[in-house]
Amino acid sequence: MLDNRKKKILQAIVEEYIDTAEPVSSGNLVEELNCSSATIRNEMAELEKIGLLEKPHTSAGRIPSQKGYRYYIDELLRDDKLTIKEMQYIKSKLETTVNELEDLTKIATSTLSELTHYTTIAIGPKIENHTILDIKFVLLGSRVMMAIILTDSGIIREAIIKFDEDVTEEQIKKINYIFSNNMVGKPLDDIGGNIEEFITKEMQNNISIIKKIIEEINKIFKQNNDLFLEGANRSFDLPEFQQLDLVKNFMNVLDAKDLVSNVLNTGVAEDINVYIGDELQDEKLKDFSVVTFNHLLDDKDIGTIGIIGPKRMDYSKIISIMKYISKKLKEDYNNENKK
Repeated sequence: MLDNRKKKILQAIVEEYIDTAEPVSSGNLVEELNCSSATIRNEMAELEKIGLLEKPHTSAGRIPSQKGYRYYIDELLRDDKLTIKEMQYIKSKLETTVNELEDLTKIATSTLSELTHYTTIAIGPKIENHTILDIKFVLLGSRVMMAIILTDSGIIREAIIKFDEDVTEEQIKKINYIFSNNMVGKPLDDIGGNIEEFITKEMQNNISIIKKIIEEINKIFKQNNDLFLEGANRSFDLPEFQQLDLVKNFMNVLDAKDLVSNVLNTGVAEDINVYIGDELQDEKLKDFSVVTFNHLLDDKDIGTIGIIGPKRMDYSKIISIMKYISKKLKEDYNNENKK
């Protein structure tokens, strides 16, 4: 536990360092904290002893350690760092009419990047958590068919299925009937392997066709959602990215889609989750921080947004914007459903 003076000094150092990217000396804080320089120096030395501050070799000032950032985020951060102009901008962006909930995540992602100037990454919702509203099969040629699945949240998935034998319109009608009767109204993750067992019994004469369809539908259910990236170029303006090794590492992280997906899918739904350096448990991410948020509307997953950048992030600004975006999404969604 820190006393109030140490808390104020740590908070001031973290926020000063976030703003300037320069180590903070006691002289920087005298006026703000209304303490003598000697008092502040002593407190800074204590904060360094307990691992909340670090002293770069080339400077007399201090910077936050990973532990210091964690304490700041958990105990000292303010989440009301939004101007009226920023609120109005967010509101105007989110009022855009969209046909699918997935698009809301993309809009929210680009808005977050524009306001924070960090790289934002989004991953679409996990489709297996949604309920099927409709499923249709359309014959495109004698051996080519399109499968279209619509979920209750407006998410559409399509697949082109190719066969080694001719398929007739009569077969397509029967397939549409059987799949609709056994899939519509059910959550995707409840269907599991029961589709194959039932449908193969119903269509003994078309086993090879049905197995091919089931194989492709399972791919739709299990496919990794595409990542949506916004503002990667903005990160290169940050002082940390003057180091070539860090830039290369950052680009490698963005290219590693599985790594990014795993980070975005970690954490508690509807909570804002902050991971700093080693907390990400991957050597490639040790120099970065990631802030993620998973959006739920009516208990439906509409995707996860993450911000990735150096540890010296403006966490207060990021979290303030994330919370406001979440609030506006829920308000707009509820208002739309009342019409």
